[in-house]
Amino acid sequence: MSNPDRHPTEVVCGDDPTPSTAVVLPYREVPLGGPRAMPVRRSLPQRERSLIGAWCFVDHYGPDDVSQTGGMVVPGHPHTGLQTVSWLFTGEVEHRDTTGAHAFVRPGELNIMTAGSGIAHSEYSTPDTTVLHGAQLWVALPDADRDTQPGFEHYAPPVTEVDGARVLVFLGTLFGQTSPVTMFSDLVGAEVTLAAGASLDIEVDPTHEHGLLCDTGLLTVGDATAKPGEIAFHATGAGRITVEAGPDGPARFLVLGGAPFGEQIVMWWNFIGRSHDEVVAFREDWQRERSPREEGSYAAAAPDARYGTFPDAWDHTLPAPGLPHLRLRSRG
Repeated sequence: MSNPDRHPTEVVCGDDPTPSTAVVLPYREVPLGGPRAMPVRRSLPQRERSLIGAWCFVDHYGPDDVSQTGGMVVPGHPHTGLQTVSWLFTGEVEHRDTTGAHAFVRPGELNIMTAGSGIAHSEYSTPDTTVLHGAQLWVALPDADRDTQPGFEHYAPPVTEVDGARVLVFLGTLFGQTSPVTMFSDLVGAEVTLAAGASLDIEVDPTHEHGLLCDTGLLTVGDATAKPGEIAFHATGAGRITVEAGPDGPARFLVLGGAPFGEQIVMWWNFIGRSHDEVVAFREDWQRERSPREEGSYAAAAPDARYGTFPDAWDHTLPAPGLPHLRLRSRG
């Protein structure tokens, strides 16, 4: 998914202050493309916290009536230095990218795209989709791996039951389940559903920090209660996190965990780099490489093209927003 901000700010992400207890990270609403602009709830990054492990971007959307919102309409757009993690609860999204991958995102199945040195992709909800509901997540690649070759993987995790909870582990290891998906840092990702009023002890790596993204119902972690779109954040140091669903209905949430990233990143629009100048170069490459297609030329990409060969199905791509007028200084 693209960052739909018309005027995205550059974000330098480093170590954040660590709370001693669980806290709720709120979200802000952002319109996502399309003629009627489907709204998404963005809870990461934000002023109080820019990273949870290597997780650097969390959008939560739906359930949306596609007849009212227009659904997901995201033409070809670029990414660098990250992995996109697509997870649906309802609906279906068609994915195409410049590695040649053509796939569908469906509920309970993981699609993960590694941007590495550069990739472009598109995402459209399918004509049969009436309700769209899911999460789009980004993972920052560590410096040693951020120029890796782009790629795409699909994984359908098994549904398991843990103390009455329904669990799907799509990244890393949790509840004795391990995902085979390629990762470049120590991460965990899982969907968990709890019955109304039920509680669950989650055994976790105490060196990891965790964010529990509430999807439905209410989710309580210690003194923090998250509602849909909010993240209950838990710092490192705990080997067990106890969660409880609200009394009025089941709670479904995503467990997003990982070792503290330990690096600074500069994130602007759909790019992750390490400096202002690097992000400027990523933008210039994208604008140059998309120009022939926009002008009607369907020639193959140049051998040194950062973002690869555009799929024939693309009739247009997203232009990069204008850069901020001020140079961002590194901090953290």
